[in-house]
Amino acid sequence: MSPDSKILTRDDLLRRHGRPRGHRLVFTNGCFDLLHRGHVAYLCAARALGDFLVVGVNTDASVRRLAKDASRPLVREEDRAYVLASLACVDAVTLFDEDTPLALISVLLPDVLVKGGDYAADDVVGRREVEAAGGRLEIIPFVEGYSTTALVQRIRG
Repeated sequence: MSPDSKILTRDDLLRRHGRPRGHRLVFTNGCFDLLHRGHVAYLCAARALGDFLVVGVNTDASVRRLAKDASRPLVREEDRAYVLASLACVDAVTLFDEDTPLALISVLLPDVLVKGGDYAADDVVGRREVEAAGGRLEIIPFVEGYSTTALVQRIRG
């Protein structure tokens, strides 16, 4: 399957994987600016929690509003989506332009919502909506030593 075929608009994603569905849908999200081992380990662990993994990716405008660094994102949204879609553990990628993925999560209502260990359960956007619909939140342990921000700082040295 080509990576391009795994990059879906929100409408296409909902048509294919909205409720009701016959598979366990896992959802996670992030910027994924410079894909590294920590990201890949996290995504593989997320995929193992269900039958289908959807990754929501912040658009360039959304990343800029998060204000991690004035130069971010380093990689354009369409390229970040393509690289993620090329991973075997990722079944679909969709972009979201909002500051948080709440609107996307609220309409998709995944069976499993996944975030990394750097998040506290009470701080996870969409948790309440997913749990109210019968889904669950999974926090995957953070992979120490891997951070896009640290990688950018090391490159700029």
